[in-house]
Amino acid sequence: MGVHRITSESARYYAMRERIVGSAISIIGEASLRIDKLSREQCEKIGDLASKLLPYAPGYAGKTMPIIARLFWKLANVKEKDFPLIEMEKLEEEIEKLRKELGF
Repeated sequence: MGVHRITSESARYYAMRERIVGSAISIIGEASLRIDKLSREQCEKIGDLASKLLPYAPGYAGKTMPIIARLFWKLANVKEKDFPLIEMEKLEEEIEKLRKELGF
């Protein structure tokens, strides 16, 4: 068996996007299971995370991001926010910070 190496720039981008979207969806899923234990601020942050995933989530996953964001914002009792475009590296840092904060 050989070692799979990502050599092209587009392959690196794709791998990073998949890693980020997968990590974020895992956090959102875990948050949905523990929704009764989350604070308003945590629900708001989960909604913010879903809104930031919109540009990077392909297909049906992308179509559900605004729905998920709005639901978590409603639970946090905050108004709907914009859906920003941020760099993937920054998003990855935010995901890890949120994972640690939530203890997932």
